[in-house]
Amino acid sequence: MNINQIRSIFISLAMTMAIPSTLSAQDAVVPQEIAVPQQSTTPQPSATPQPSAAPQQSASTPVLPVQNAAPEVVEMETITVNGVSFNMVKVSGGIFTMGATEEQGTDAKAEESPAHEVIVSDYLIGETEVTQELWEAVMGGNPSHFVGPQRPVESIRYVDCSAFFFKLNYLTNRNFRLPTEAEWEYAARGGHKSQKTKYSGSNEFDEVAWYCNNSGNETHDVKTKAPNELGLYDMSGNVDEWCGGAWRQYGPDLHVDAKEEEDGSDKVRRGGGFLDFASHLRVSDRRVCPEKMYNYDIGLRLAE
Repeated sequence: MNINQIRSIFISLAMTMAIPSTLSAQDAVVPQEIAVPQQSTTPQPSATPQPSAAPQQSASTPVLPVQNAAPEVVEMETITVNGVSFNMVKVSGGIFTMGATEEQGTDAKAEESPAHEVIVSDYLIGETEVTQELWEAVMGGNPSHFVGPQRPVESIRYVDCSAFFFKLNYLTNRNFRLPTEAEWEYAARGGHKSQKTKYSGSNEFDEVAWYCNNSGNETHDVKTKAPNELGLYDMSGNVDEWCGGAWRQYGPDLHVDAKEEEDGSDKVRRGGGFLDFASHLRVSDRRVCPEKMYNYDIGLRLAE
């Protein structure tokens, strides 16, 4: 093969390679033209209307992922007693850090320390605080100061809760009780779905809680604020909630939560209420409370 034959082979190869290169360049332009025009011009109207402005604010806040988490998958059981229905939410147990965790910042108090790990087993907890409608269906009366069927029952002592459970369990053949303090905090934090927010379901207390600055100094119907990650309402605010067992000081060691009643006349109230400042709405906030005390900002939530 002489030099002229070799040269003509190279020229042919160069010509055949130039054609695909031109075609592939044209092919590369087509997808970009399809993707860009329709999708960048159409969203412009959606950036101006109100529907799109609200999501943009919520997306930038760490709150809305939590609020939107509630409708995900919530295992719930509905129980009816004397014509009144209520929901219990399944909480998968696990290990969590209880007390003054990092997101609580300088608001955390001495009684919330040290932060320590706790193991809780599976349990059910009320979707809402016990309503006056449910209390009256079981007990036949209503002790509440602020009356309304869907408002939380209040003005109840610790011993009143025991009487309520005795009757409720007889009517339903169940084993309802108060949540332990660890169960309460684990659920308030969102359980295994926790987004590590300062309040139950949000870092913005106005979105999830009725408290002194927005309540008008009275209780409100349950489920009128946003839920937390587990679909639980009013874990922050509306009324404080009794927890089962006696008040205890925290220790640094791993704690295995026990559901048995602990002795002691000093009990625990959790969650804050409509008269409280925001610092009491935090998921780790805890207050000692004599078992005979009652007030129109203390209610309860079911557990089983």
